Amino acid sequence: MELLGNIFHYAWSFALIISVIVFVHEYGHFIVARWFGVKIETFSIGFGREILGRTDRHGTRWKIGLFPLGGYVKMSGDASAASTPDHQALATMSEEEKKGSLHHKTLWQKSLIVAAGPAANFILTIGVLTYFIYTVGIASTKPIVGEVMPNTPAASAGLKAGDRIVAIDGKQMHRFNDIPETLITNLYTPVELTVLRKTKEMKLKITPIEYAEKDMTGNVEKRPLIGIRSQKTTRENVTMPQAIWYATEKTYDMCVTNLHALGQIIVGDRSAKALTGTLGIAKLSGDITQQGDTIHETLMTLLWFIAILSAGIGLVNLFPLPMLDGGHLVFYALEAITGKPLPEKFTEYSYRLGFTIIMMLMAFTLFNDARKIFFS
Repeated sequence: MELLGNIFHYAWSFALIISVIVFVHEYGHFIVARWFGVKIETFSIGFGREILGRTDRHGTRWKIGLFPLGGYVKMSGDASAASTPDHQALATMSEEEKKGSLHHKTLWQKSLIVAAGPAANFILTIGVLTYFIYTVGIASTKPIVGEVMPNTPAASAGLKAGDRIVAIDGKQMHRFNDIPETLITNLYTPVELTVLRKTKEMKLKITPIEYAEKDMTGNVEKRPLIGIRSQKTTRENVTMPQAIWYATEKTYDMCVTNLHALGQIIVGDRSAKALTGTLGIAKLSGDITQQGDTIHETLMTLLWFIAILSAGIGLVNLFPLPMLDGGHLVFYALEAITGKPLPEKFTEYSYRLGFTIIMMLMAFTLFNDARKIFFS
């Protein structure tokens, strides 16, 4: 019974979190499509058999599917949930029906409709981070070493308490938090620190080491460590415009960091074992909903996790793979360059290839997740 209870907990946690993010993503597509007069046939959260649904006055079927592994908005002229064009239906449409068809809109309109999904994910992330930054403030601790931990790269390099880290490999450090954020994708390779000691500026070479610790969910997290602690943490209150700016900057930095890490995996510098898929997200979802001593603490942790995951899903959807939003945008760009629609066979085989690649990635990450959860 305890095992069944755990499975149920992780299942509903995952379904809740992923449904919120998917709804926001699909609503981005939906609202912009509606603005351009596209007829929406279906708005679905989840796939498979419908377990709950209703039809609105515009004829859109809003429904929840049996399997909460994503969602879709099916528009007039679509052959599938992936917005592949139904060429047979498009060829027999009347002039009035064409006005409500996605595939009869201009390229810039179709591009905005497609881009609106990932954009909505980024807006969700920015909104949540804005709330946290505005209510809590932003860490403003100066990049000054408060303590050097013994037997660490920092101690070996000669760093001392009171040293100000001006830059790492030429990148300026404005706050102490900039230091770990800059090193987060470091593969334990040497970096050059520009250090100000009193009035003397010096250059120090330092090689981070791997450090493993448990995160808030109890999962072991490995990260680069140089071995310094900050002075007393300080926070700075900000205005709403400043909070929005910092939140946007943080969202951008997260995406850049993820792309950097992915690039390291592709070229073989970083192990592909670091990739996480559906099973891993489900485990994290269940762990997150068990955090906090109060309901408020749990909700705040949950909100933070949704924000981080939403940015990741928005970014992944922009990858230039057929079936993903990024793939559609590539097709529209090619159509704009050539001045004519792409051949049907080309798009058909491209979608098949994209589907195959996505299924292979899902299978690989599922294997990765299972190995980490059950065998590590």
